[in-house]
Amino acid sequence: QVQLVESGGGLVQAGGSLRLSCAASGGTFSRYGMGWFRQAPGKQRDVVAALNWSGDTTYYADSVKGRFTISRDNAKNTVYLQMNNVKPEDTAVYYCAASTGYGPPRPKADEYDYWGQGTQVTVSS
Repeated sequence: QVQLVESGGGLVQAGGSLRLSCAASGGTFSRYGMGWFRQAPGKQRDVVAALNWSGDTTYYADSVKGRFTISRDNAKNTVYLQMNNVKPEDTAVYYCAASTGYGPPRPKADEYDYWGQGTQVTVSS
């Protein structure tokens, strides 16, 4: 059983930056593909970015390409989401997720086995 705990959310002005972290415990972190998802009120949970088990292959939603960067540190059992040039439409609860097995980054929520509790990101205009 893997436990995921997100941190780093908060209030930021448009154009600013924020870095989210997700600390994993209870499993072999390097065996998991990782993803960041977000869910705004009244909307479905959508992928933001995903990363394969080794960290050398990434996937980004079109809306965040060039602004957000996903990375992982397997020695620290942590995955990060660096958010630059944020926009009001980035406001959402951000979730970290882990997917068992090797392979390419997974862009769909139903491909993930474990989820964190979420962290709120609010971007003011």
